[in-house]
Parts: sequence; structure tokens; C-alpha cells
Amino acid sequence: MLGVVITGGDSAAPGTALLIAAAPVGKGRLIDASSVLPALAAVPPSALTSTPAATVIELADPLDPQTVLTRIRSAAAAEGPLFVYIAGQLQLDRKQRLLHLALARSTPTTMRYTALPWHWLAAETAIRPPGTTTVVVDLVADAEAWQHVASQGLALGHGNRLYGRVAPAPQRRGPAATPDYLKACAAIWRSGARPDLAALHEQAAGRAGGDGALLLTASTSPAEQRVAATWGPARQIAAQQIAPEQIAAAPSPVTHIAPHRIGTPSPATQSAPPQVAAVRQATARPVATALAVPSPDDPHPAILAAAQAGRHTEAAAAAAAWEQQELRTHGPGSVQAIHWLEVRADLARLARDPGLSCELWMAAAEARLTRRQALDDPDVEGAVDRAHHQWEQIRDLPRARALAPTLVRLRRIVPGRQRGALQVLQRRLESLHSGRPA
Repeated sequence: MLGVVITGGDSAAPGTALLIAAAPVGKGRLIDASSVLPALAAVPPSALTSTPAATVIELADPLDPQTVLTRIRSAAAAEGPLFVYIAGQLQLDRKQRLLHLALARSTPTTMRYTALPWHWLAAETAIRPPGTTTVVVDLVADAEAWQHVASQGLALGHGNRLYGRVAPAPQRRGPAATPDYLKACAAIWRSGARPDLAALHEQAAGRAGGDGALLLTASTSPAEQRVAATWGPARQIAAQQIAPEQIAAAPSPVTHIAPHRIGTPSPATQSAPPQVAAVRQATARPVATALAVPSPDDPHPAILAAAQAGRHTEAAAAAAAWEQQELRTHGPGSVQAIHWLEVRADLARLARDPGLSCELWMAAAEARLTRRQALDDPDVEGAVDRAHHQWEQIRDLPRARALAPTLVRLRRIVPGRQRGALQVLQRRLESLHSGRPA
């Protein structure tokens, strides 16, 4: 993987362009994604972001989804417009049937652990101010992923503009496809032309060709996003239906600290030592909520319905958008913002992403502690217990090791009501470091 940062111009508030070219090494490669990077590198940085100054971050054939996520988060945190350019291939993992961007080490059997879940990108970009994020893609989808995209679209959530092309993988094995759409964009920019995004998309799609490809076009209005296919009429991305501006009114302020849970965690079915079982039993207990009977304007039922239908990207993006709205309205660390952080954590659990769920629950616990809630406050204890429970479910050992230090620190100051929870955590961590099965 090669990471290059280039800065052009002298504006105090530059735009940011993140270039991601990713595909598996070997027989599983459907597209020569990295072949577009020399063409994009020859483009003036300001053309990539439509700003006088630009910071360009390049990821070529990345190996680790956590590394890609870190770069996405860093880019999303920057002020100014964000443009994400992605060349690569889409596949579904075998267990959850969720869209992933395949990385260098991805295989069909390891997709869940070695590829970047598409809903991670959607969640990270959804928290940015509406209208400031544009994603441009040139993707090839294998047969299963193509059916998924053709029927459900490629959702990014409210307020993000999506342009590009998704093509089905060739039925016969042959040379890898090339990202001709993004190469056409680069050629147009290198010619000195600076068309707006809609015109650029039309010109690039015409040059790239590709009968049967799905062409993605997004309006500039944060309240409207359309996906158009060459073979059919425009369709609405379903995430719009649960975005903040699409709800008749904002939810009433949360008057009870306990968050509205999306579903109820199910206890682990495997046998475990008494201490582990005690921790898991605590995390499986339903939590009381002030929103047990949703009002007509409550967005939670729509988000839950999306998650239960397997539209995890859509649900996560909507929850992240609501969190961002509460951050703008009530400020960081507010009860309202923490509420949506916890909803996102539970949605990650429903999406069977224990690593992300653990990380979000730990963030919620730290946010409550920052508010100076008591160490034995049920919501503080509950957040740490749930983070611990989700950490126990992680089977990606490097991910579990990376999250462990923060969890251990939280467990030391918030031991919870189950005796021995810290010792259980430390024993499993020792087994991870020694290479023994957890």
C-alpha cells in the first residue's frame, strides 16, 4: 500500500480528495484498479476537489480494512469539501450478505474480515454536513454483488452526492477490467476542461462505454439523491426515507438517559465460564426506554425496519445523520448525541459487526464519563458491559487486540456489577497475545 499526500494551492481551507484503488491480488482480481492512479496523479489537485487548494490522499492496493477506515475518518474530519474517488470491485460476504469493497488480501471466504464493508464508508461520510461530500466510483461487481446493487442501489445516505459507474463482472474469465470511467475523468481534467460534476459524469460515461453498466448520478440537493441505470428509470435511494429532513419534525428531546435500543441483544449460545456468562447475561438484558411507544415523528421504527430487512448501510447512515443533527443542535457530549451514538452501536451489532459495535459502545461510555456521570450509573455500566460483550464476539484477532487497551482501561474504572469481569477480559487478552484460542 502506498500513501501519498499532495497539497496544491494556498487556500486556508482546502478541499480533500481521497483516492482509493483496491482489488484482490491473484485470480480473484476483477479490475486493475491501481492502473488509474497515474492518470489521477497527473491531474492538478484543485481539479479533484473544485477548490483553489487541495489535499490529496492516495491508497493503492491497501491490505487492511482498518487502515482504509482510518484514512476515511481522517479525510472526513477535515474541513472543506470532501471528494472520495474509488476504483475497485464489490463483493458480498458469505455470512451477512453485505456489500464490501474487496482489498488486496480479500477472498470470497475471508471477505468479512479482509474487505471494507460499504456501510463503514456510508456511516463515516454521513456525519459530515449535507452537501459537502461527493463520492465518485468506478467499480466492478461480481455476480452476487451485481444482483444486490441492481435491486437495491448503492446507498451512501442523506446529503452525499454519488457519481460513477458499476459494471457487472465478465461472465468469462479473461483480462481484468480497467477503470475507464475514472480514466476518462482524468483525461478531461488534464485537457484543461473543468465541467461541473453532472457534465463531467455524462462525458466520462460516454467515453468509458460499457453496455449494461449501472450509472450513478446524484443531485446537488441534500434532500434528494437519485440513482439512474442505463437499462431502467431512476430510482430513489431508500435511505432518504429516514433522513432527518424527510421526517415531519425532529424527535422530542430525550428526557430519559437510557437509549432507545434497536432490538434486543440475544445471549450467547456457547458455553462459557461463570464469569463470562455473567457478563454476557448482563449485556443481554433489555434496557428500559423513554421511547417505548414511538411517536408518529419518531425515526427509530424506520431505522429498525431497515436494519431488520438487511439494509444495514441505509440504517447506519440514517442514524449517523441523526447523530450529526443532534451534535449541531445540542453540541458534542449532549445526551441527545450520545443517544444516537448508542443507536449506531446497536445497529452495528445487528449488522454482526462486533468490532465496530464495541468501538461505538466504548465511545458512548467515554462520552458519558466526560459528562461526569457516576461510575456506577446504569448507563455508564451498560455501555461498558455492552462493549465488553461485543469484544468477546470479535473473531478478527488483530482487531480484538487493537480495541483491548481502551476496553481494559474502561473496565478498570467501571468494573460493573458482575464480579470478575476485568479478570475475564485480561485472561482472554493474554490468550490472544499468546496465540491460543480464546
